[in-house]
Amino acid sequence: MLNIAVLISGSGTNLQALLNAQKEGRLKAGAIRLVISDRPGAYGLTRAQENGIPALTINRKDYKDSGEFDKAISEQLHTHNIHLVVLAGFLSILGETIVREYDHRMINIHPSLIPSFCGDGYYGLRVHRAALEKGVKVTGATVHYVSEVADGGQIIMQQPVFVKEDDTPESLQKRVMEEAEWVMLPKAVEQVCTAINNDKERQVENESL
Repeated sequence: MLNIAVLISGSGTNLQALLNAQKEGRLKAGAIRLVISDRPGAYGLTRAQENGIPALTINRKDYKDSGEFDKAISEQLHTHNIHLVVLAGFLSILGETIVREYDHRMINIHPSLIPSFCGDGYYGLRVHRAALEKGVKVTGATVHYVSEVADGGQIIMQQPVFVKEDDTPESLQKRVMEEAEWVMLPKAVEQVCTAINNDKERQVENESL
């Protein structure tokens, strides 16, 4: 079973979706072993602690530059022997070194159908406000591998959500979470964990030949 770290910045609703999936046996190829927040007091830390999962804060403001911040996160990932990193509402942009270290072992969930409404500056309600201003009829969420380009990594899974005539950014955000993010993220994490496990098995087989 793989060790999973979930990185958050706020309330941790996607973290809760993963915790529920773990309890219900829908997430079985990996287990959440660590939760990191880049903001003090994030409620997601409480969710982790209530489930007996180590939870800590690595505040971006405490570090002189992004390199030092990334290094602090990387050290904790190594300490907890983490195999897969899940960015779930994590608002800090990670640098090239840590992203490359976890190539195809770091994933992110974004509240739009990439390539629409993504990249620098698109997060939270800003995404849904932009979708409504554009007048799209379908939006949704995307799980993708993390690359050096913000929201630019290979897409793993997408889930569409229809936009209603009377939607506000807040109502659309809520429905995208309920109908797409919370449904899709546990499936994607299980899929990626299974793929990593299969790769490990193939490597062992090749080494024994």
